[in-house]
Amino acid sequence: MNSPTFNPADSKKKKTPLQNGARRRILIVDDHPLFRHGLSQLIDAQEDLVTCGEAEDAPTALETIRALKPDLVIVDISLKGTNGVELMKSIKAENPKLPVLIVSMHDESLYALRALRAGAKGYVMKKQPLDEVMAAVRKVLEGQIYVSGSLADQLIYKVVHGAEGGKNAMESLTDREIEVLQLVGQGKGTRQIAQELRLSVKTIESHRLHIKEKLNLKTASEMVRFAVDWVSNQGTTA
Repeated sequence: MNSPTFNPADSKKKKTPLQNGARRRILIVDDHPLFRHGLSQLIDAQEDLVTCGEAEDAPTALETIRALKPDLVIVDISLKGTNGVELMKSIKAENPKLPVLIVSMHDESLYALRALRAGAKGYVMKKQPLDEVMAAVRKVLEGQIYVSGSLADQLIYKVVHGAEGGKNAMESLTDREIEVLQLVGQGKGTRQIAQELRLSVKTIESHRLHIKEKLNLKTASEMVRFAVDWVSNQGTTA
């Protein structure tokens, strides 16, 4: 059993508050230690922000939120076990007013709208410049919603031309089906996926069938090849 990646006492070692007000406290949830370290350094270099804790998976993240009560949670889509969108739903169930910013390598055209619908206050891709990430952090802390300029254009197009305009097969998948497809693309079998998501084998088989039907894939092996190619293009195994 992995030990938690945070220690509430560590927050006392961070920079002291500003004289005219406390630093805004941020929790980072990401399964890549190197990314957590780099983002934490960037945040701690700001005069008005501080990293209060880190977590690599959903259970640790929820435990950390309860212990540290951050002002903002930064969440990646790809986590060990439950993905970032599902984690965000759990966060919102316990802390409806706690803002969540998604910072992910995944294509915003597929994930951002899902994340926003689930309760995220912003979505920024990891490939964006560092100042763009910090702009997203501050905008969300101010109570606003952050999306990139290109995503804003897409959302405006959908409003003007209708929600179904330009909708592709991938967008028809549910959040859970996307999660299953990602795990299939990572080479995991039905039983392994069931164990990781804490669902029954029958439920995973049902999700796989729905994925195959929605993507118009004729066989299970064809779906696996599609999933592997999709994951490779998304960079989710990096």
